Amino acid sequence: MKKLQLLILNCLIIVLSSCDSFLDIVPDDIATIDNAFTMRAQAEKYLFTCYYYLPAHGLLEANPAIAGGDELYITESFRSAAHVHAWYISHNMQSSARPRCDYWTGADQQNNKSLYQGISDCNIFLENIQKVPDMTQAEKDRWAAEVRFLKAYYHYWLIRMYGPIPIMDQNIPVNAGEEEVKVFRNTIDECFDYVINTLTEIIDSNHLPDKIMNEAEELGRITQGIAMAIRAEVMVTAASPLFNGNADYKGYTDSRGIEIFNPNKSEQDKKQRWIDAAEACKQAIEFLKAQGHDLYKYTSLEYTISDQTRAKMNIRNIVTEKWNQEIIWANSNSIIGQLQDHAIPRGLEPGKEGNASVGGNLAVPLKIADLFYTKNGVPITEDKTWNYDDRFELRKATANDKYFIKEGYTTANLNFDREVRYYASLGFDGAVWFGQGVTDETKPIYVQCKQGQSAANQIANSWNETGIWPKKLVHFKSVVGQTSGFTKITYPFPVMRLGNLYLLYAEALNEAKKEEGTVPEDCYTYIDKVRARAGLKGVKDSWRLYANDANKPNTYEGFQTIVRKERMIELALEGQRFWDIRRWNLANQYFNKSLQGWDINQSETNEYYKLNTYFIRNYEDRENLWPLKDYDCIVNPKLVQNPGW
Repeated sequence: MKKLQLLILNCLIIVLSSCDSFLDIVPDDIATIDNAFTMRAQAEKYLFTCYYYLPAHGLLEANPAIAGGDELYITESFRSAAHVHAWYISHNMQSSARPRCDYWTGADQQNNKSLYQGISDCNIFLENIQKVPDMTQAEKDRWAAEVRFLKAYYHYWLIRMYGPIPIMDQNIPVNAGEEEVKVFRNTIDECFDYVINTLTEIIDSNHLPDKIMNEAEELGRITQGIAMAIRAEVMVTAASPLFNGNADYKGYTDSRGIEIFNPNKSEQDKKQRWIDAAEACKQAIEFLKAQGHDLYKYTSLEYTISDQTRAKMNIRNIVTEKWNQEIIWANSNSIIGQLQDHAIPRGLEPGKEGNASVGGNLAVPLKIADLFYTKNGVPITEDKTWNYDDRFELRKATANDKYFIKEGYTTANLNFDREVRYYASLGFDGAVWFGQGVTDETKPIYVQCKQGQSAANQIANSWNETGIWPKKLVHFKSVVGQTSGFTKITYPFPVMRLGNLYLLYAEALNEAKKEEGTVPEDCYTYIDKVRARAGLKGVKDSWRLYANDANKPNTYEGFQTIVRKERMIELALEGQRFWDIRRWNLANQYFNKSLQGWDINQSETNEYYKLNTYFIRNYEDRENLWPLKDYDCIVNPKLVQNPGW
């Protein structure tokens, strides 16, 4: 029976050439349909089977938002060794013959997870959970709500990738005819409305717990707060320009003549999406605050550290301190170990440069370093006190810089007088790296990455291309060994945190009120909360005091630019920028910029600080959406290919 249902599923997603049993690709000890619902213990296994399909958000091979965009650059050599399929996406090699990171069919990404297969298993669970004899009704209702959330989330993940998809709210009957299993894609608004309405029904039912009470066994499982926060994100995505009445897709129809991207929406209908999204964000924030969530602050007294280092820890530990008060949802099926292997330099200390246990392959391009504000909280291109034209000139650090850059070390002007998130997020030549087993600030460890120094590239097939590392992803207590070994403090990857939600609310509210002529006060309130944690003044004060255009935060267009940039800074290296830039319909503008870094093969300072261009991407608008596999469209003519593919 199970295999027959999965065969129908495979017909639905048109993968007729690979109709393997689900049991061939899942871990051991997962329940089969034959006995899954005879007792609670077996039903629980099936519950965790439904969780199994969650994308591994923190895995290079699985999450296209990490290596498929422009925040991190990896070499082809490392791509080949680590099987990072997203590399093809970032290098103009996406293909309809073989879509990379293909969650529709399950090909070309870690564990071959087809989300349609996951949705099918969710449907089977929901059809059978009420039959389990040794469970209370309250527990059945909770588990069903969790699985309904997962089913909605899997639809959402596919929508972000492919745009309109076939909604699979119920499995197709076993006796369905050939035409019945060949399905059309739903319109983009039908897709988003399905996910939003499902999440709303789950929230309104109150079957999910407000918070996890049994932390040892249940952290990572879905709560009411998670459902509200993800609903808010889905609604902001649905309101965004790529999906909300996008006229670029006008005339694109399926074989029924239906325009599945809904390009003819009225301005009022498009605005209503933003109004609803802003309200959903505010509701989620108020609920989560009532449950004790707040912006993270490093309050530990374990070490005697400077105010400057404590400010950096406020940023570094948001991601790496597991289950902290800011984390709304962390994926406990995606524990961050491998990512740290490649986010830390191979040798942070002299004498440890021969360690082969770490690779340090994740390189941050200079355009991401440029993104962060000056210490005055405005862009480096807009701060009237910061010399943008001389940013590549050399400068020696003084005692005033010692908590950020090694005193007496010569590095580029670009690294001086930047906001604390710059120093907390990035490791660059001369940067202080608090941790690595050393917490005495009088004996700081710092990055030295010119040729001949400890963090320089030394292995032929494993190196950092730009000379900048994503320090934000490395727990400060993780330690690279002398000649081998890497003692890692692992953590679950944060899918949603409160700072993200604050900025979604500020963005949505500004869009909802754009015709009123002024920026709503709540927009400033919530963006300024995030900025204050980073030690910055509010946006109005920062622009008034330091920016060339003091009035910029007071206009709809100006604030839109500011809140988008704030998201790119605050959420840098967390897998958000990739999706944000797409939903804003600005991928062509951002991804076509050159990826540059320092000349890492040089030993002399003057030579090292020369720009090297590693890659110039030719991004095409068709890449805003994944292609459907060509074979699928041939077998099922009702599936129209995405534009441009």
